[in-house]
Amino acid sequence: PQSLLQAYAKFSGAPLTVNTINNSWRAPKGDVPVLISEDVVISQPAKILNFLRKQKYNADYELSAKQGADTLAYIALLEEKLLPALLHTFWVEAENYCSVTKPWFASRIAFPLSLYLPGKMSREALNRILLTRGGPPLYSLTEVEAQIYRDAKECLNLLSKRLGMSRFFFGDTPTTLDAFVFGFLAPIYKVCFPRLRLQEHLKQLSNLCQFCDDILTCYFRLTVSGCSPAGQDTADANLQKLTQLVNKESNLIEKMDNNLRKSPQHPPRKLTTLKLAAGGEESSPLNRLSP
Repeated sequence: PQSLLQAYAKFSGAPLTVNTINNSWRAPKGDVPVLISEDVVISQPAKILNFLRKQKYNADYELSAKQGADTLAYIALLEEKLLPALLHTFWVEAENYCSVTKPWFASRIAFPLSLYLPGKMSREALNRILLTRGGPPLYSLTEVEAQIYRDAKECLNLLSKRLGMSRFFFGDTPTTLDAFVFGFLAPIYKVCFPRLRLQEHLKQLSNLCQFCDDILTCYFRLTVSGCSPAGQDTADANLQKLTQLVNKESNLIEKMDNNLRKSPQHPPRKLTTLKLAAGGEESSPLNRLSP
């Protein structure tokens, strides 16, 4: 949802500032992304979009009633057909999770939560996939995986056909639908995964790739390769360092756990609880979006 919200803000001209935090507990409502505007705090993507529209930052101002209905239909299609494959690609596919997703997210979370939360998010993603797509006649995880990728490829084909040769889905001006499609496609298109099942299919649809490149270039000022001016070499080096750091932390925790098991055990005792006042972070008069 972060890339979706940032894209919508840029399309509608909303003056948002991104504030990166190390863990969700630092957010006012314990969840991210969260929008803070003066004394208003909103934490769900749909509610954030509605708030921006009420503030007259509306990317759909010129759409007809039929185009508005088409927007809702395609958003529902994305969430039903493409989201399960996106979750699987990032959080369930073992190679992708271990080499990219886990070190990437762990690098933004304070130790020792960095060793726990990525695994929790992976299990939640798998449970969501099985609960929503694991009914009869799909009884095994292999069958579910095959079906969600078939559905995702069909969804991509439909989006490609709908976009055609146009720059955006409703002409030359980006709308909410463009923000949603970009929010779903950009992570698949630009993240370098070891397993590329969905990415390979997406790259065969040249108009969707051009769609992502145009938005990244025009609205996010990134090069077509998807890298900031610092270059891909720097990004790869940083990711390698982060992976090594997470592995070292994991080994340290394992050694500490082994030493604890060998040490004499004492009965637990009640510890003093320290309560922190809410609203520990300062709020800027400018709107801030915490991804």
